[in-house]
Amino acid sequence: MALQTALYDVHAALGAKFSEFGGWDMPLEYDGVLKEHAAVRSGVGIFDVSHLGKLTVTGPGAADFINRTFSNDLQRIAPGKAQYTLACDEATGGVVDDIIVYLRADDDVLVVPNAANCAEIERRLRAAAPTDITIANRHADFVVLAVQGPRSDDVLTAAGFPVGHEYMSFVTHSFDGSDVVVCRTGYTGERGYELIAPATVAHALWEGLLAAGEPHEIKPCGLGARDTLRTEMGYPLHGQDLSMDITPLMGAVSWAVGWDKPEFWGREVLLAQRAEGAPRLLRALAATGRGIPRSHMNVCDPHGAVIGEITSGTFSPTLRQGIALALIDRAVKIGDRVTVDIRGRQETFDVVKPPFVTTDIRG
Repeated sequence: MALQTALYDVHAALGAKFSEFGGWDMPLEYDGVLKEHAAVRSGVGIFDVSHLGKLTVTGPGAADFINRTFSNDLQRIAPGKAQYTLACDEATGGVVDDIIVYLRADDDVLVVPNAANCAEIERRLRAAAPTDITIANRHADFVVLAVQGPRSDDVLTAAGFPVGHEYMSFVTHSFDGSDVVVCRTGYTGERGYELIAPATVAHALWEGLLAAGEPHEIKPCGLGARDTLRTEMGYPLHGQDLSMDITPLMGAVSWAVGWDKPEFWGREVLLAQRAEGAPRLLRALAATGRGIPRSHMNVCDPHGAVIGEITSGTFSPTLRQGIALALIDRAVKIGDRVTVDIRGRQETFDVVKPPFVTTDIRG
């Protein structure tokens, strides 16, 4: 039976359509993906993403321990900052998960994996941790609400939360007698915030944000719109664009690897692949016609030879055209033209540089 977040009853009362994500019964949409997508791009939307994992890593040298395991260099940031990073497999270099870490102190790190991979990340961390490092699974103790869109600052200000801190930084604010972490992060490409709060205040927080956002036409949004929004930005999704078979180099996230670090999971195999060159690379494709690509469709060269596969494909509500991320032969360059086999038809696509849509996420 699928797990449910603390706000499941609220979503059901709002008429949400549910779907299973990583073992959790989550809202797919409320009023339609297109309307919810448009609300985030032009105004503001609110998502319940409490299915995301929450692991605390504490003890002397907790930050150093995380830096020896995950790919990115945690020494690049100071306490009060968050960082995108990867857990890679030691033997293959494949991506076990992509993760956001919150550096609270040298001895206190919050690790937020994807829902489906939380147990595996916890297992690997526990197996590697020194005896004085404590790994705690706080999955059920906290909710995560994402307020995303150009009017997100207005909503949080009206709800009494601090705003304006820089991208990928966070502050702690008291709400209803509890500490809430307010971080300038998100998965939509728009300016926004993710709030991590105790599950005990989940209902009050959700209702408070909705009330504060009413003058700004805030719209509850499901994971369907979250997926179209992230695809327009070219953000990878683990399990599709990143996986145990797709390394950071192949998945175009090698920028999240601290190559000069002396130690992290998968370092040696990734260094070897960097020297040799990844066989396939994740590229962004934009339809020249009306074709809508979907995962696992074949990508072909102009002569009809298969050169790769769609990993994520959708209709872009903003651009009104088909867009995709595809793992294709490394010889294919930005500016080239390829075809995608869409139910037996060869539809033409241009290889483009992501993102597909320009936003002001850091503004």
